[in-house]
Amino acid sequence: MTSNASPGTRILGSLRSADGAGVVRVEDRYDTDIDDLWSAITDPGRLARWHGRVEGDLRLGGEFRLYLEADDIDSTGRIDACEPPRRLVVTTRETDESYRKGQGVPPFDAVKEITLTADGDQTILVIEVRGMPLDKIAFFGAGWQIHAENLAVYIAGSEPGDGEARWGELVPTYQELAATIS
Repeated sequence: MTSNASPGTRILGSLRSADGAGVVRVEDRYDTDIDDLWSAITDPGRLARWHGRVEGDLRLGGEFRLYLEADDIDSTGRIDACEPPRRLVVTTRETDESYRKGQGVPPFDAVKEITLTADGDQTILVIEVRGMPLDKIAFFGAGWQIHAENLAVYIAGSEPGDGEARWGELVPTYQELAATIS
């Protein structure tokens, strides 16, 4: 949900639990048409500019690898649904090798459902990520908001800001949101 707060405190996400696992939902409006936004989230060259490097079989049922340089995370994934230019569902899992070198949570299957809705010359993007550990959901919420913001910056033709500083701004608010999950 988008708030009316200043850009520094604007919260795009909501948190909840389902079947004992965390769910992060991030929604924002982008100043581009649906076809351009679809391309930005599915074209490997464009995706690498704001999110991560992806390679592999990028079609329905296909398996791929994703490397998120900002987080130094290597994952494998599968494309579960692809309905251009409106809906994409993928399941990803951090590799054991990546987990062993980092300080994150043990690998888990994360189901990411991305929906796009045209609204005039803009597009509404909703990213819902399911499956993360509930005790870490605040960190995933902050991280997915940063990814959504990086996409907006990329679409605008700019460079992303200081990710670590943004992380520090967002985590406390997402921790407050996480404390309300029962």
